[in-house]
Amino acid sequence: MLKGREALEESKQRIIQEFVPGKQVTLAHVIANPIKDLYPKLGMIQDQGAIGILTITPSEGAMIAADVASKAANISIGFVDRFNGSLVILGDVSAVEAGIRDVMSMLCDKMGFARTEISRS
Repeated sequence: MLKGREALEESKQRIIQEFVPGKQVTLAHVIANPIKDLYPKLGMIQDQGAIGILTITPSEGAMIAADVASKAANISIGFVDRFNGSLVILGDVSAVEAGIRDVMSMLCDKMGFARTEISRS
């Protein structure tokens, strides 16, 4: 039986986050009709229709995705994180879907990123 410091060391769990080489879109999802409570929980000042969520590796791809989505459709950028590769876009359902489709086209078809299916809820 372990005692004191040894027991404490035994019970600690360590998590290491690591990016592997490669280019991929790991998540592309549209929340077509989010509940109103979701916007303030995400730090959005007002509800703005559908929410599009993308996760991209390498994380700098989120900057490209934000630019492409903004030029493709009438969306607004809810959040972009160039360190973790997360992008949240807002707009009506068709605009958010168009923005995500154009991002997938640019990153996957033109830049060689691995593709994921666009999901919707």
